[in-house]
Amino acid sequence: MTEEKKTVDKAACIIAWPAGHSRSPLIHNYWAQKYNLNVEYRREAVPPEQLAEFVTHLGQHGYVGANVTVPHKEKVLALSEPDERARAVGAANCLWYDGDKLRSTNTDVFGFLANLDAVTPGWDRGLESAVVLGAGGGARAVIFALLQRDVRRVYVINRTPERAQALAKKFGARVIAAGWDETTGLLGGAGLLVNTTTLGMVGQPPLPINLRCQASLVVADLVYAPLVTPLLANAREKGLRTADGLGMLLHQAVLAFERWFGVKPEVTPELRALVEADLLAGAPNPPVQAEKAKPAPKQKKPRNNRLA
Repeated sequence: MTEEKKTVDKAACIIAWPAGHSRSPLIHNYWAQKYNLNVEYRREAVPPEQLAEFVTHLGQHGYVGANVTVPHKEKVLALSEPDERARAVGAANCLWYDGDKLRSTNTDVFGFLANLDAVTPGWDRGLESAVVLGAGGGARAVIFALLQRDVRRVYVINRTPERAQALAKKFGARVIAAGWDETTGLLGGAGLLVNTTTLGMVGQPPLPINLRCQASLVVADLVYAPLVTPLLANAREKGLRTADGLGMLLHQAVLAFERWFGVKPEVTPELRALVEADLLAGAPNPPVQAEKAKPAPKQKKPRNNRLA
């Protein structure tokens, strides 16, 4: 179940089934070396029938916290004390100890916002309308994030209308279910388009969409394999600002690392290049060598980031 362990001050892990595909060890162990910390991040391949035992005894397994991914993100809510974010999204991807209590949150919300703030600054200034494609866990995190940034109307479009309608009911009057045939019309007045579906992912068909829109539209895609999806390529050809899924993956890791190890890491071009190379190679994560740096200085909270 576990990787070979070395003696460290603290350790965290990714809980998944299977776990071999995760890039989280590459990201967190890069930061551990960069900030000269005697910590380690490991993979834990935990089958569903063993999840409850593993999570409820996480500390006894040697961990101060963990990330959680498919297929466990919904089930860990009942095994921990979730915060508002995790309850609203209906899934948790980060566990940590607060005294003897195991708490959980959803860092995808923060990662989505931080990535947009970094690569498309001002994207939410006066944003009246956003269009979200999909109605799964990613869509729930995105909708929650957009509502926190006071977006007035969030249109949710899904090929199964009932799922979009369920999200509209869950999140309230500012979230509106719409049909796929309404997409082009809604994009004409939208300031943000977010794809949370698997369309455009490696092995999946491209997203069938007509980007007839304002020049100010920002296009975000949660898919990060390939790095540039057909949707993002189309948007860039039209001169639109874009945010890719890899940026969200990197930024969502920041909060977890800080909670576990006490240092707020930076998402740097060097880290992005490292993960890009690994994705392109499609190979197991190689050992990483990062330039040593002093611990990151305390940073001011970004404007209106009530999710930090």
